[in-house]
Amino acid sequence: MSSPSVELTARFWRSRRSAAIAGIVFALLLMAAISMMRVAFSEESLESLRADEGKRTLIRLSLHLVPFSGIAFLWFIGVVRDQLGEVEDRLFSTVFLGSGLLFLAMLFDAAVTAHSLLGMLAASQTSPDLLESTRLTSQTLMTVYAMRMAAVFTISVSTVGLRTSAVPRWVAFLGYLVALVLLVAAGRQQWTQLLFPLWVLLLSVVILVWRPTESRAA
Repeated sequence: MSSPSVELTARFWRSRRSAAIAGIVFALLLMAAISMMRVAFSEESLESLRADEGKRTLIRLSLHLVPFSGIAFLWFIGVVRDQLGEVEDRLFSTVFLGSGLLFLAMLFDAAVTAHSLLGMLAASQTSPDLLESTRLTSQTLMTVYAMRMAAVFTISVSTVGLRTSAVPRWVAFLGYLVALVLLVAAGRQQWTQLLFPLWVLLLSVVILVWRPTESRAA
């Protein structure tokens, strides 16, 4: 019969693996979705997008990836909170959970708006002003609001990581830098959106391969 300490240790490492796998899946899917969307909207003219079936197909593919990336991100949040357990800080835990859920809600809202834009492009009698307004709404939701929540999420995770020694310190400090870039530049330089999933990917790989000491794990 196994002792309680052995069972807790095994559960701890299983939780780390689950968080790492969920984070990797989320990061890869979101990076693919953002990249395809940026390529499809590389031209400012929506009329060129209406005439280019290949770019509209690219947008559809990216939108199909968004729900699965959201499911993986939600699992990542849940497993990380479960791993923190008794040592979690209520303040940063609340900010961590709230910013993560708000990011997810805005990501889905931006995807739904982009899907509506595709439907309008397929229609022959759609006002150009309505098309432009829908495009700007989707873009603003993602670049301004969702990325700011991603920055807050990154700050809270980095802070909790420093306090619990759950990850190396350089990963947490890099998270602060990523958050600063997202807060300042994500609205103007849209490719900087990739920094968030890239950091989650790095964090997940580190969680998967890095082993904190037994005292830290306890």
